[in-house]
Amino acid sequence: MAIAPARVREVTVHLDDRLLAGGLADVRWTLLGALHAGACSLVVDLSGVQRLPDAVVAVLLSAHRICRARGGAVVLRGVDPRTAALLRRTGLDRVLVPEPVLAVA
Repeated sequence: MAIAPARVREVTVHLDDRLLAGGLADVRWTLLGALHAGACSLVVDLSGVQRLPDAVVAVLLSAHRICRARGGAVVLRGVDPRTAALLRRTGLDRVLVPEPVLAVA
């Protein structure tokens, strides 16, 4: 009987404008790489992204489906106000969970 390797519960992936400039395939492979390694949940750090393209949102939704099937989720960290408003307007804030911003003292 083979024992399945333990899944990594959560992996943080950092996206930035340089990676986005490389094309959508680079973003897709970055996220899928973490998922293929066995991650159940992804924390996607967007603090280095000025504007989140719609196509990247589609890739995040695809990652969400995989995470959800594994009992996890996709959490967005460092979401700018414009992206947060877009997520609220479309209802995607219930799917791609924006992490609350901590107040700085």
